[in-house]
Amino acid sequence: MSAATFRTAVVRVPNGPDSIEIIDVPVAEPGPGQIRVAIAAATVNPTDLGVAAGFFHAIGLVQQPEHTGLGWEFAGVVDAAGPGVDLAVGTRVAGLVAGFDRDYGTYAEQIVVAAADVAPVPGGLDLLAATTVPLNGLAAAQVVDLLGDAPAGAGRLLVTGAAGAVGANVTVLARECGWQVTGLARAGDEEFVRGLGADFTAHAEPEWDAVVDPAQLNDQALKLVRDGGAYVGLRPGLEPPTERGISVTSVVTAFDRTRLADLLTRTAAGELPARVYAGVSLDQAADAHRATAKGGLRGRYIICP
Repeated sequence: MSAATFRTAVVRVPNGPDSIEIIDVPVAEPGPGQIRVAIAAATVNPTDLGVAAGFFHAIGLVQQPEHTGLGWEFAGVVDAAGPGVDLAVGTRVAGLVAGFDRDYGTYAEQIVVAAADVAPVPGGLDLLAATTVPLNGLAAAQVVDLLGDAPAGAGRLLVTGAAGAVGANVTVLARECGWQVTGLARAGDEEFVRGLGADFTAHAEPEWDAVVDPAQLNDQALKLVRDGGAYVGLRPGLEPPTERGISVTSVVTAFDRTRLADLLTRTAAGELPARVYAGVSLDQAADAHRATAKGGLRGRYIICP
């Protein structure tokens, strides 16, 4: 009798969306402290496009000899639990598989992870919306940690890509830390950005106290920061060189179960935006990558295996 398998999206020789393959891999049983999740939704993030393009291979973060998996975020239902796990089969969860060097990721029908690497999804939040929270929500929260509370009299913050998945969350969370936030986005996104409680601009002028740069404008964004201000990016190692006394940092998104649970609860309550553009099948992963690369999406494509 043949062993049970499941489908997952991988890249053998990275060359953009055309190099994405769907393969069958053996089903694994969860060990001590682990769960197996039947994945209902996995987010297509810009990071995944970088993996498929070979960017992270080129800088030495991917060492897989045969293939590397795609996808960081997932939401689904626990379908098996190993010894010592207090999550019941049938529990809806969302989680994050961090790091680049792995043979498969969350673009998959199932995944085995540590039970400590997921948080329960509240009843009022559907799984497609929930899957946009672990990477994008935690990245935003940790960006705001790097910013800290707004300094007295110097709290003007510009968020690039404010209508995007990370930018919208930064906009909400930074306001709660006292920042006077202006979102930089396309003109068609003005109503959405203002709905987050921020000011809006489609063309930013310099002299901001701080700039958070989810849109990865890099040097262009740094020019908008006043002397002695702060710049926070989202791609470690690729931030612009510091100048004019500006503090330059980048977020390295780390898993935080307690915080994820809070972000999921707040998303369910409508306090944080869930940015779902469309759901697609696993076989449409390459198409979702092509569409994401064009930019301008309001939200993320979601792989629904």
